[in-house]
Amino acid sequence: MDIKEYNDKIKSILITKEEIDEAIKKAGKKIDKLYDGRPILLVSILKGAFVFMADLCRAVSVPCEIGFMCAKSYYNGTQSSGIVNITMDLDKDVSNYHLVIVEDIIDTGRTLNDVVKLLKARNPLSLTVVTLLDKPDRRVVEFKADISLFTIPDLFVIGYGLDCGEFYRNLPYIAEYKEK
Repeated sequence: MDIKEYNDKIKSILITKEEIDEAIKKAGKKIDKLYDGRPILLVSILKGAFVFMADLCRAVSVPCEIGFMCAKSYYNGTQSSGIVNITMDLDKDVSNYHLVIVEDIIDTGRTLNDVVKLLKARNPLSLTVVTLLDKPDRRVVEFKADISLFTIPDLFVIGYGLDCGEFYRNLPYIAEYKEK
């Protein structure tokens, strides 16, 4: 893909970098209040949530560790496959942790629903879900995040960690992807 084709696929900016930064500060304060000094384990769902988690971990003041899981339902297209595959699991016992799952986007809800069930079965001290984006119009399973920074319409979005075919993660904003 050349730079012209790359740029032509960015239809419009939906959420600016400044809006994201402000929302993350507020989410950090909510997490600080919720955990009131108790240490947390932030768990990023890779690959999309890594940028969000990097900024969120700097926005909290409670002691925190980080962990990573990789759960996929999108492969190289713009439609979910409907099959959730855990391709990388946490490498620690979570039973002594307050878990904060950090997700980039809740779309159908399948991926996060499966991840939450898996982690709850490991008996963490508590479990909170924080998502950057919520797309409730696409939900096929009942799932609601504890903290949601932005609710968006049923659009395929890129930027700030979200991709299409691995491109666009480096955009500092959230944009609508132009498919054709």
